[in-house]
Amino acid sequence: MIARRSIVVGVDGSPSALQAVAWAAQEAFRRHVPLSILAGMPNRSTYGVPIGLSDSFFEQQELEAHAHLAEAVDRARKTVREETFAIDTRLGWGGPIHELIECSTSALMVVVGGGRRNVLERMFLGSVSAAVVAHAHAPVVVVRDLPHVEVTDITGPVVVGVDGSDAGERAVTAAFEEAALRGVELVAVHAWSDLTVRSPFQVGIDWETMETSEKVLLSESLAGYAERYPDVPVRPVMVMDQPAHNLREQAAHAQLLVIGRRGRGGFSGMLLGSTSRALIHTVTCPLLIVR
Repeated sequence: MIARRSIVVGVDGSPSALQAVAWAAQEAFRRHVPLSILAGMPNRSTYGVPIGLSDSFFEQQELEAHAHLAEAVDRARKTVREETFAIDTRLGWGGPIHELIECSTSALMVVVGGGRRNVLERMFLGSVSAAVVAHAHAPVVVVRDLPHVEVTDITGPVVVGVDGSDAGERAVTAAFEEAALRGVELVAVHAWSDLTVRSPFQVGIDWETMETSEKVLLSESLAGYAERYPDVPVRPVMVMDQPAHNLREQAAHAQLLVIGRRGRGGFSGMLLGSTSRALIHTVTCPLLIVR
């Protein structure tokens, strides 16, 4: 049974999932909440009934899932060496994506590894991280496996993408909370155009007026937080275009990047914006996506 208001982390035995477990354990301990570890069993419809996989295949999958849970608990215990730290586990039978989304209705946060281990898994299951980000009811953190780097050892500021949208505003609030929790600087990055270049053919555009207006937007987006978070130093960064590229550059020296799930300019039916979609599998530090 998954504890309410816990940090939920999905595991599949991959290196990125174990990094996600370590990060989730550290964050759960920091927040004084339980850690819930979930291994999602692939149901038969996941692989397609016509394939005709035998019962022994699914029995083997269950054995491996239990082994993944045990390995994850061991990793969490090595990360947080505190006997009172609460950890619970669950073997879900609806497939990893369904189970994580279901758990997100009562979770404080959902944490997933950033990518499948091989082409076969991606073909059958797709990207679990992208699907969970798109449909989860709680904030989602995507943690990649980085060679020779423990995710719990990553230091630096918290970086947030600011775009003036409602989702961007919630991301700014979450970023201030994360920076305050860690006692670090907050870098607020505002890319004030979605264009990739300033084309000479874009005549009749008053770029100076636009830039001045966007500086006001950035200032207004950060206004009011100084009183609520007086101990969080803020460094605003203005760039003209390519929000994903600039956020990725800032995140290279950060311990956490925070963005909204869908920012300005997205159609109302879109669950993921272009920036969040671009960053999920490429950013090097843990990525927090706020609904």
